[in-house]
Amino acid sequence: MNNERPLSREELRKMRPSLRNLYILQREHLTKTQKIAAWITEKVGTMGFFYVLVAWTAIWLGWNVLAPAEIRFDPFPSFVLWLFISNMIQLILMPIIMVGQNLQGYHSDTRAQADFELNQIAEKEIDTILIHLENQNEMMLDILNKVERKVETKVKKEVKAKKL
Repeated sequence: MNNERPLSREELRKMRPSLRNLYILQREHLTKTQKIAAWITEKVGTMGFFYVLVAWTAIWLGWNVLAPAEIRFDPFPSFVLWLFISNMIQLILMPIIMVGQNLQGYHSDTRAQADFELNQIAEKEIDTILIHLENQNEMMLDILNKVERKVETKVKKEVKAKKL
């Protein structure tokens, strides 16, 4: 019989990490500026924000091309103010989005590590089940062999009794 002793259910339970929400844990350890960067990254990276920019651009360009000349604030073809504001938005948002993406990457790494740890525990549980099944298999084979020997002995006795 296999000499390996399978782990008990209690031993397996002790190996499991306590349940935790990694998203909440990660959010709790962020500084205020990191939280702001994550929030901006989440909001700017949406289709809603894209639609706002498209609408703003269309209104800006439409106003400065189609409005009466005396009320245009950035008349065609200069659009200097538009270019300046667009570049400022890009220059401000780019590092903020990069910080937010780094935070999201850190969260992804944390989640992957938790998955790896859980997989290691599951592997131990599977090994325990396999050891248990191997032990059961050996016990059943031992029982089967004993039954076969008893049947053979009984058959031999019956054959002997018939010969007499």
